[in-house]
Amino acid sequence: MPFANILGLAALASIIPLIILYLLRPKPLELKIPSLMFLMRAEKKKKRFASLRRLIKDPIFLAQLLILILISVAIAGPFYTAEEELSGEHTIFVIDASASMNTEGRFDSATDIAKTYVSKKNSIILAENIPVNVLEAGGSSATKNALDSLTPKGSVADLSSAITNAMRTLSNEGGRIVVISDFTNWQGEDPVSAMRLAESYGLKVTFVRVGLPTDNVGIIQGWIDVEETGYTYNCVVKNYMETTQNVKMIIDTPGSQNKKSVTLEIGPFSTKQFKLTDLGTGITEIKINKEDKLAVDNVVYISIPANVQNELLLVTDVKRSPSSTALSLLPNIKATQSNNVPADLSDYKVIVVDTQQRAITSEEAAKLSTFIKNGGNVLVIASPTLDPKNANMDLMQLLPVKIITTSESSKGVALKVEQDTRLTDEVKFEDIAVYTYLNSTIRSDAVSLVDTPSNVPMLAYWNVGDGTVMYLGLSDMLGEYAWNNFHNLPEYPVFWAKVIAWLGGTGDIGDYNVQTGAVSALSKEQEVTTPSGSITTSRLLYDEVGVYEVAGKRIAVNLYDDMESDTTIDSSNVLERATSNEGGDIIRQTTYTANKYVDIYLIIIAMLLVVLEILIIRNRGEL
Repeated sequence: MPFANILGLAALASIIPLIILYLLRPKPLELKIPSLMFLMRAEKKKKRFASLRRLIKDPIFLAQLLILILISVAIAGPFYTAEEELSGEHTIFVIDASASMNTEGRFDSATDIAKTYVSKKNSIILAENIPVNVLEAGGSSATKNALDSLTPKGSVADLSSAITNAMRTLSNEGGRIVVISDFTNWQGEDPVSAMRLAESYGLKVTFVRVGLPTDNVGIIQGWIDVEETGYTYNCVVKNYMETTQNVKMIIDTPGSQNKKSVTLEIGPFSTKQFKLTDLGTGITEIKINKEDKLAVDNVVYISIPANVQNELLLVTDVKRSPSSTALSLLPNIKATQSNNVPADLSDYKVIVVDTQQRAITSEEAAKLSTFIKNGGNVLVIASPTLDPKNANMDLMQLLPVKIITTSESSKGVALKVEQDTRLTDEVKFEDIAVYTYLNSTIRSDAVSLVDTPSNVPMLAYWNVGDGTVMYLGLSDMLGEYAWNNFHNLPEYPVFWAKVIAWLGGTGDIGDYNVQTGAVSALSKEQEVTTPSGSITTSRLLYDEVGVYEVAGKRIAVNLYDDMESDTTIDSSNVLERATSNEGGDIIRQTTYTANKYVDIYLIIIAMLLVVLEILIIRNRGEL
């Protein structure tokens, strides 16, 4: 019989003191009686084994011995294996919360249908572009309350990832997955493929479709052009109906008491574009003055900050570097270069430290520390001056990583993204080859975004006081001493634009106008105002259409998705594929191997022996 804790058998050694105790207990007083002298010789022959025979015949000793053996074996956790039927008691609901589910009645139907499937134990996963766990292993009452509190969002749903998450939860003991969606659009893999995979684990997967095709007119695209005279917004409206529609657009600009309007004549299943020039600062709202079944794509918000100028200081001891070139080319960035840290840093929001030949002094590190603790943001680029043999320890204490030594790789070390954020989007870190780097470990309160395969952080940050310190392990040294090829890639200036916008301040106009589904790694955990309320987070998912307020910035979030706005799609083919016999050659499991522990039974027997021991002692008159 196998044991879960084989070391528990060491408790069997407890029977040794028990045996010794019984062997050494006081013996009855022996008296020599002449009439019995003839028996002495026979007594001597038996004396060698007398104690052992007494032990074997003593029921109290036997009971105590068995008690110790049973408890010792129970501690070791004995078990046997058995094939158990996969259970259907745990139901996981995968509910589509995409923008198209805002179509009149669809999401309400989804939650009402889910209530009819509620079982003894239930979990709920909202299928957004990132699956969101709403409830884990809740009872029927808690599940129904959770379903009543749900609302649809404004992004595209990744149904496949949500089903895969549910499958992982149920793969050991089995259960049921109920997927409720309109199945009109999704991102990621085909949900039917995810369904087949889940079924191969013996799970029962049910697809339930809600909603019928309906008409719609929506705003499917929008972007901002930066021109000499200001900002111009380009808007694309699509008519999904079979007849031509006159669509009136109401434009509400900040600071204006009179709303403007424009009417677009859009043919059947066609689009029309218009421009809005000279946008003023603040939030501009454009709305379709027509009620239809899907309201989430009838309105867009445009955010223009009052000041998009970033004051940046580059501390470097080289005249020309890839980072200085990239920073000088960024729009809305005023970069000042210095070969040391000046005394007055009040004019800057972001400081980039890239000293390649000399280490930062203690005095400079103290200035940086004060700047950071007062809310400033500093990015430190890896170089030989950060090697512990050369670096100033005051500066090293500010970094989100603990640097150990300089390492080299002749073949080049690959990189992997640890957390998908807006900082890592559109940057192909897998194409970067790193030949020299600072071997380091992440500090306990820091966050690593990009690592090597051996988990050496290459892009990490943490909070110091009210400010943020970011470490970039990709040195921008050139020539034969170059540590990597990052500066040769086309994504290099894109990366710098994202980092400076994230670190400091207002950033590019695109950072104020994003599409639903975007994810932002905030510099620290903070309160964020969303269109539906306030949350506290360090990783923000923009999953609602509206205006977010993040660290004093007002960010406009819009749907902009042609397929999500197309409410005319008939998704019946998805259910047909889901109920077909395709994939029938997959071997489906109907049982799983379960460990059946017997320790509780051993403990019960031991307790019964204790009761028996008490009865024996009482019967002897010793109690």
